[in-house]
Amino acid sequence: MSTMLHQRPAASAGTPNGGVPARRAVFRWAIRLFRQEWRQQLLVLGMLAVAVAATIWGAGVATNTPPPPTATYGTANAMIALPGSDPHLSADIAAIQQKYGPIDLIEDQVVASGTTQNIELRAQDPAGRYGAPLLALDSGRYPSGPGQAALTSQVASLYGLKTGDTWHENGRAWLVTGIVSNPTDLLDEFALVAPGQVSSPDQATILLDQPASASQDGGPGGPGSPAGPRDPGQSVFPGLPASASVSLAAQTGGAQLSPATIVLVIAVLGLVFIGLVSVAGFTVIAQRRLRALGMISALGATERNVRLVMMANGAVVGVTAAVIGAVAGFGAWFAYVPGLQSATGHRINPLNLPWWAIVVGILLAVVTSVLAARRPARVAARIPAVAALSGRPAEPKGLHRSALPGMLLIGGGIVCLLFSGGWGGNSGSDSLFLLVGLVATIVGIFLFAPLCVTLLSVAAGARVPVSVRIALRDLVRYRARSGAALAATTFAVFLAMLICIIASVRLSGTLNALDYSGPNLTSSQLVVYTSEHGPDAGDSAALTQSQLNTLRHQVDSFAASVHAKSILPLETTGATLQQQGRQNNNFSGTLYVADPALLARYGINNVDPRADVLTMRPGLAGEPDMQLLYGDLGPQGNPSVLANPKIDTVSGLPSGTSAPNTVITMHAITALHLRVHVQGWLIDTPRPLTASQISAARQLANAAGVSMESKSGELALGQISDGATALGLIIALGVLAMTVGLVRGETARDLRTLTATGAAATTRRTITAATAGALALLGTVLGTAGAAIAGLAWAHSSLSDTFGGVPRLDYLLILVGLPAISVIGGWLLAGREPAAIARQPLE
Repeated sequence: MSTMLHQRPAASAGTPNGGVPARRAVFRWAIRLFRQEWRQQLLVLGMLAVAVAATIWGAGVATNTPPPPTATYGTANAMIALPGSDPHLSADIAAIQQKYGPIDLIEDQVVASGTTQNIELRAQDPAGRYGAPLLALDSGRYPSGPGQAALTSQVASLYGLKTGDTWHENGRAWLVTGIVSNPTDLLDEFALVAPGQVSSPDQATILLDQPASASQDGGPGGPGSPAGPRDPGQSVFPGLPASASVSLAAQTGGAQLSPATIVLVIAVLGLVFIGLVSVAGFTVIAQRRLRALGMISALGATERNVRLVMMANGAVVGVTAAVIGAVAGFGAWFAYVPGLQSATGHRINPLNLPWWAIVVGILLAVVTSVLAARRPARVAARIPAVAALSGRPAEPKGLHRSALPGMLLIGGGIVCLLFSGGWGGNSGSDSLFLLVGLVATIVGIFLFAPLCVTLLSVAAGARVPVSVRIALRDLVRYRARSGAALAATTFAVFLAMLICIIASVRLSGTLNALDYSGPNLTSSQLVVYTSEHGPDAGDSAALTQSQLNTLRHQVDSFAASVHAKSILPLETTGATLQQQGRQNNNFSGTLYVADPALLARYGINNVDPRADVLTMRPGLAGEPDMQLLYGDLGPQGNPSVLANPKIDTVSGLPSGTSAPNTVITMHAITALHLRVHVQGWLIDTPRPLTASQISAARQLANAAGVSMESKSGELALGQISDGATALGLIIALGVLAMTVGLVRGETARDLRTLTATGAAATTRRTITAATAGALALLGTVLGTAGAAIAGLAWAHSSLSDTFGGVPRLDYLLILVGLPAISVIGGWLLAGREPAAIARQPLE
């Protein structure tokens, strides 16, 4: 030993800490230790890597989800629409161009496509002054003369065409010159022709710039009002025809936060929580290295050198996690771009990323890791060398140092949630109260968690088996890591429960039964309507009885080809529901007829003969001031009103937004003398419809001049709640597995002693199972209680709406399933006898 000490380089008088050579040696040692013990730091590595990956992916999604600035207006900032019925259309266009300067003209003629979304024959200059961003050439070339057209991919697929083919439309033949798209709206289905090739447009759209003297305040196109009334438009463009409508590009407020900033704020909050949990992981590493740290202290290392070992390890972990997370994040983003384009309906540049936010997020991950390692480093550096060489953990701090601030933060978070405005809150202060309340509640639960571990141990009396008491004692003994694990488990459960609550309110209709949300149909359902405009077309008088019979025969043939279980006629009367005197009081849906065939199809037998409306929408029957409107419902009509119709809730009706979830009874039809007409047919198949079957239905509707509808991509409540529950369980079980392994690894010497004294495998299994079960039980109770309390505080004025449709099965699965899975997993994975009872590990 003395020889080794004499061979060490002498530090200069100006470098009492060993100088650069000492720091370099300590840093190399920290890297070697990380390479040897990286498995023990998987929890910290994984959480930091996921945080970095989520920041990159989230920044990309948040930045590219909103439509691009060129959507709708191109590079112009104003749009004037003239109807095709204008008798002086050409003269009005020329007058506008002469008075207000350069324009870009787009002429559209509606063409029936056989779906609820018509296609358009569009005459537009691809090199126009303002509209160029609204066109993109995917293949081929743009049309340049008469008889030429370029189709979007949807239109080409609909008619089975490709470049070079001939498209026959309304008696005209068009040579397909290429495939085009509207990059700002990929759902825009149109056929592009050269300017001047639309002889009778239904609408002429003029893109232009506002006059320099036009006011930017008020008028159409202001924030929240993309197209205002005509009079304000006349103030910007005076002298327009009476039939013209004006819209101005919305002005961006300077106080708005960018999506990337919001994602970065969320990432920072997540990294704060990860940093708190990472403290436990680095505490374990410090304990495992305690003898080694004591040895270098005995050899002359200063407290600063000892701290540097742990902080260097934190830096290595942070850099490694940042690299892994960056690779995973960019990979996930580039893989998701096609799906995001399909979901958002506009083209996305994968490199359009907020690079500043991504760089800051990556750097924050490294800083988080270093700061998380700093606290255990300080504690380890202050342990005397003799105590460190003994390997005993430092005494845990008093509970009051974390429990009291935790209770204060939880109380403050609840107060902030009380003032956040609930479901109706939409102001900036409401959002700030909500954010602060959630953050304070989460951090408070983290600080309060160690006290819960101690209370559970105290509650275990003498009647509890010895093996269980040993497990609880070890949780208290190592509560620095068990408390952090409990907080992480609680957070996972808390987040899953909040997602379930929010999804249940939005998708079950309990918050606003009139504005019902969710999937339109199931994957095995399809509706063929009797009009090209879908369910909102009103009376199907456009079809004669002969045409209706022919269409029904075609629908029957299609249903037979897909082996349909049933074909249900959907009948309507044109009546609808409305709520008087309240905002957002329009009924979203079609009021179908509850004829005997429909009731029999869904097994509905007992119906109140006095009921006017039947519905499965939760809360609709209890809405006040409801009105049943019938008769002339046109824009200028004067409909008849039945005040306070009797609405009964019938759970047997289907839940799809386009399915007959709300129906008018035969009693109301007879009493009000309403006329019934067929709106379409609902086809139910025994298996999900394939893409080719849906395409065949679309071709049928297109040939008949009507439309069809199949399942959209919107998720159902069960899918969202089940996904949130599964995610919460996976995160919680992962944290529990890592923590139980660390705690039991630290108590390996005690297990050897128990084995030497004759303890069976059952005892060892019980200790591990009790450790995992106790943390899981506390985490589920705290997380569920925290979510319930936060929900109560936030939505205290509408508790029935908030908790009326919560999926109880998901709550039960977490409350019972998480502890049960943890106990079973701990029991099955433990119990193996140590390989050598007398052998002690060497540092």
